[in-house]
Amino acid sequence: MHRFFAPDIAATLTLPEEESRHCARVLRLVEGDEIEVVDGRGTLYLCRIAMAHPKHCGVEIISQQQCLPHWGSRVELAVAPTKNLDRIEWMVEKCTEMGIDRITPLLCQHSERKVLKTERLHKILVAAMKQSLKAQLPQLDELTPIAQFIGERSTAQRFIAYCDESLPRNERRSLAQVYDPTRDAVVLIGPEGDFDSAEVDAALKAGFIPVTLGESRLRTETAAIMAVATMHTLKMSR
Repeated sequence: MHRFFAPDIAATLTLPEEESRHCARVLRLVEGDEIEVVDGRGTLYLCRIAMAHPKHCGVEIISQQQCLPHWGSRVELAVAPTKNLDRIEWMVEKCTEMGIDRITPLLCQHSERKVLKTERLHKILVAAMKQSLKAQLPQLDELTPIAQFIGERSTAQRFIAYCDESLPRNERRSLAQVYDPTRDAVVLIGPEGDFDSAEVDAALKAGFIPVTLGESRLRTETAAIMAVATMHTLKMSR
């Protein structure tokens, strides 16, 4: 069954214009056809098309159910966007497919991308949410200076992953060894040039735990996906 995103569906009984166009014009669905609609906050609606209009497709709600995230405790990722925008778009898509609650783009000392427009990333999140049959849309933050992020975040488990050999390495342990899948967690992933030593020092002083994602030197977007995949693997193996 086709799935659509409409954050205000319960109040308006109408799909947003872009979703209406896809429903009525692209898929050519008609009055009486049944569709699924998610509001991005965890509710799945079974609906029947009442008016197949390409700009404001009207529906009637047949039933609804809460679809809580299957992964339980929160999974959050804070990552410096890559210079190549395609790579960060691919990353947020795959993380959403696996399951993630919040993504915070970080502005770091070595960041090659200093500006990030989130409109397209939001559309990718919506598409990945629908494709992977989820009802909850991940929170996507605006580009955030790392110092601000470190100072504000009080998540139960806080990890920072880095690979620069000049940075403190003695205390690093595998994320798979220290992560508790029953508790909320956030993982910090640095830019292509890795975190600055002062950034790592600030994170460690704020209580972030230094971790490694293995022996290989990973690209930023690969490291982010590896971190999320590791957490989900441990959740499933409980």
